[in-house]
Amino acid sequence: MEDRDDYLIFRPLDVDLSRSPLRRSLDAPTHVLGAFNPALLRLPSGNLLMMVRVAEALSEAISEGYVHAIRWTPEGYVLDHYALASVDMTDPRHFAVCGTTPGSHRLLALTSLSWLLPVELTPDGREIVAVHYDRAIEPAASYQEYGVEDARISKVDDLWYMTTCGVSAERHCTALHISADGFHYALAGIVLDHQNKDMVLFEGKIGGRFIALTRPLGEVYFAYPEGSPWAGGPSINLAASPDALHWKPFDRPGIRARKGSASSTKVGGGSPPIRTEHGWLVVYHGVESREAVGVYRSFWALLDLEDPSRVLRLEDEIPLLEANPELTRSIAHQMYLPSPVVFTTGIADAKDHYIVASGEADLACRITHIPKARFA
Repeated sequence: MEDRDDYLIFRPLDVDLSRSPLRRSLDAPTHVLGAFNPALLRLPSGNLLMMVRVAEALSEAISEGYVHAIRWTPEGYVLDHYALASVDMTDPRHFAVCGTTPGSHRLLALTSLSWLLPVELTPDGREIVAVHYDRAIEPAASYQEYGVEDARISKVDDLWYMTTCGVSAERHCTALHISADGFHYALAGIVLDHQNKDMVLFEGKIGGRFIALTRPLGEVYFAYPEGSPWAGGPSINLAASPDALHWKPFDRPGIRARKGSASSTKVGGGSPPIRTEHGWLVVYHGVESREAVGVYRSFWALLDLEDPSRVLRLEDEIPLLEANPELTRSIAHQMYLPSPVVFTTGIADAKDHYIVASGEADLACRITHIPKARFA
């Protein structure tokens, strides 16, 4: 790989589907919809490890008037089917199942099922060392029956803590996995309940407690007063825990979307907050409304070292990262999202710069080398 500072490191065609966990019980042909949103950590060896989200979709999802979806069960993977006349497929990532009863809840089904693939990189993040299919993480509980999504990994003391989003008809929750070596993860169960996404643990404790960014979702949000700088909607909150399992939300809010900014629709956690001499550095995502998905960009903030609910600096005018069409030009035929998307999910220290891992276009893994001076 040539020596550059912004590049795709892992793409859908880099996944060997013959080694997918779905192959054990699913006969239907599949393809990789995306290999993206990688968590990032530095292993004891010095190498980097990405935990890549692989969204695996049916090659022929629609047949004989039905659309099909993959679901995990304890006995293996199965296919569910929904009548085409009863679904709305406006968003390419999922389809809405239209209710038959007036006032019924909005129900979704996914066009893919996600599992996690560890991809080991050289210490500088420029080359792939190994792809560890034997350590892939797939659904293992009913609350993950539709997939394991968007890992974030933080090292706290001597352990690695990985949060993932579990998707199921039961709930849309955050699960925690714990590792003693960065490679092998044990599922510790649910830590945040229904529709609290983008939970990211700080890389270090504050006052002896674990601290995390969270992002609760809901169907209704209330308006701020007319003169407020804040835009209503999904925002970043904080929570504390004595053991990483039991969490109490902070009373004060965290990072909120500002009216008129490029992230006025919603904001959410990105990479794990890391300690710097100036404060906790947070790279987060902000969304601007456009078409069905919206434009996703990465911004950054500094939080107070002792009270992270205090935002010392918020850079939401000029994006830290935006989607880069040049990076995906060679795989443009595989793109399925109508809007530009970059979604940062990992960061690693590399002396005079940071190595930042992101999902590009919900399609591939992007690595960006950013000088530390950028955050001064």
